[in-house]
Amino acid sequence: MQYFQAVQQGKIRASKSQMKLFEIAGFGMLTLTTKKIDGKFFPVGEEDFTAVFQSEDGCVAVIVDKDGYTKAQSKALEKKEALEIFKKLRDSGVLEYPKPGIKIWTEDRPTIQHELEE
Repeated sequence: MQYFQAVQQGKIRASKSQMKLFEIAGFGMLTLTTKKIDGKFFPVGEEDFTAVFQSEDGCVAVIVDKDGYTKAQSKALEKKEALEIFKKLRDSGVLEYPKPGIKIWTEDRPTIQHELEE
């Protein structure tokens, strides 16, 4: 797939995830539309999973694809607020991301929703 095609298809998929997050949280930012695997570009996946990670500014609730590429994110929030969004996404049918880390921009970040629920 050419880069332009991957971006176009990924934007459609990520926008759907952004709207889900917007409906739950009242806001949602589009993040990645493509992913690069073995030097080739692909659109982000259609599937939605949710997780929470720690940023420099607070906790962020995200929607990721099956490979952990972030498609939509909340703004940085207090832990309790990010966890509430995470739980609302799960309650709406979005599964929890099962792996211990996600990819946002060029960074790998560990997920922390389990730490927050204790």
